[in-house]
Amino acid sequence: QVQLVESGGGLVQAGGSLRLSCIASGRTFSRYAMGWFRQAPGKEREFVAAINWSGGSTYYEDSVKGRFAISKDNAKNTVTLQMNSLKPEDTAVYYCAADPWLRPGVSRAASEYDYWGQGTQVTVSS
Repeated sequence: QVQLVESGGGLVQAGGSLRLSCIASGRTFSRYAMGWFRQAPGKEREFVAAINWSGGSTYYEDSVKGRFAISKDNAKNTVTLQMNSLKPEDTAVYYCAADPWLRPGVSRAASEYDYWGQGTQVTVSS
């Protein structure tokens, strides 16, 4: 069983930055593709960004391209989401997720991620 714990959320003004981290338990983190998803009140969970197991391939939702950056440190069992130029519409609970199936690329489909963290709140004020 893999446990994921997110941290780094908070309240920030529009235009500001936050850095979310997710640390994973277990010895096989290097084999996991990792994703970040978010869910705003009254909305469905949506894909934000993903990185493949090696860290060599990344994928972003269009609205965050150029503002967010995902990275993976296999030595520290950690995936990070650097969020810059934040907008009020980025307000949501952010979840990290792990896909343990060694796919060649990355997926934006929540159904392909087997393990999820508890989420961390990000609030961007205007």
